[in-house]
Amino acid sequence: MRNIAIRLSYDGTRYHGWQLQKNEISVAETVEKALTKVCGEPIRVVGCGRTDAGVHALRYCANFRSDTRIPLDRLPLAVNAYLPADIAVSAACEAPESFNAIGSCIKKEYLYKILNSNIRDPFLENRVCFYPQRLDPERMRRAAAAFEGTHDFRAVRSVGTETKTTVRTVHWCRVEKEGDLITLAVCADGFLYNMCRAIAGTLVYASYGKLEPEEIPALLKKGDRRLTGPTMPPQGLYLNRVWYEGTVGEMMEK
Repeated sequence: MRNIAIRLSYDGTRYHGWQLQKNEISVAETVEKALTKVCGEPIRVVGCGRTDAGVHALRYCANFRSDTRIPLDRLPLAVNAYLPADIAVSAACEAPESFNAIGSCIKKEYLYKILNSNIRDPFLENRVCFYPQRLDPERMRRAAAAFEGTHDFRAVRSVGTETKTTVRTVHWCRVEKEGDLITLAVCADGFLYNMCRAIAGTLVYASYGKLEPEEIPALLKKGDRRLTGPTMPPQGLYLNRVWYEGTVGEMMEK
């Protein structure tokens, strides 16, 4: 039995997140159904992490075990024939026996996109957070830098999935502006529930003076979710990159 890793992307608008749900359609369920048809046996996938309803993925990794002998360079085309247009598998490779898409992950990068304009863009509907109040990118950059490093991130997590520790290492937290589009990029060794969306909300608060960028280290130490910014809507969030060692890492970087 082979352990197969796949790289895929999806528009999360129609789905209730990646994770299997009892009464809602999920990305994982949709991918499993397509793989089951192609492989001719029941398939269960392990994803590199949960994404909430409405969240997108530019590069996502999942793995599954199968006896299928389909050549892996042909697997993406075969699976895509059974997938809806908003999900696509772009690559596949044979992973080590011990590989697990979530457990083997080294780090991830999320993007949060804000359309900072008083005019909506219909072509970006469900793909950005529309925010008409004028934001200050420079204050947002200063606030973003305060999140870098190893901290307890309880102050920017929502109550939900339990974890052994709320300490994470943020490798970078950067803000860029191009035209009316502001993009936050956050790379960390792991993310707490709604952590990236709460960081984005804290940057928005810092932008118009509801809190000062220099206050953020103290707010992280206090660990009180009520003192930081709101959890921003899911539509602007994208899983952008996922890092692994070995052949899977090479596949994800192509």
